[in-house]
Amino acid sequence: MAEETTRLICITCPMGCALDVTHDGPAITRVEGTACKRGVAYAEAELTDPRRMVTSTVRVKDGIHPLVPVYTAAPIPKPRIFDLLAELRRIEVEAPVQMGQIILSNVVGTDVCVLASRDMPQMMEEP
Repeated sequence: MAEETTRLICITCPMGCALDVTHDGPAITRVEGTACKRGVAYAEAELTDPRRMVTSTVRVKDGIHPLVPVYTAAPIPKPRIFDLLAELRRIEVEAPVQMGQIILSNVVGTDVCVLASRDMPQMMEEP
């Protein structure tokens, strides 16, 4: 395989360094543009196994709002994000929901949980 250079923006800290990553397939030969050592680790992970945190919403039955915000407890593989979002569209939880409550376990076979990021009280019945 021939060496190539890929340009990445590092997202591990607020600096947002522009990285020029020279690699031969997944083998990195040089990383330029890093302001800290985390940039090299980010480049390696991004080229071999890119992962992302995911935030979304899930429908709520009998809640004071129709949706509750949710997030993954850890980053999941980037190619599995749309599978996760499709799974989230299919479910509905029942109020009340507590912040930190597990909404889904082992999402798309990753051992990662989806958690509620806020409380969602149950809608009160009018007398």
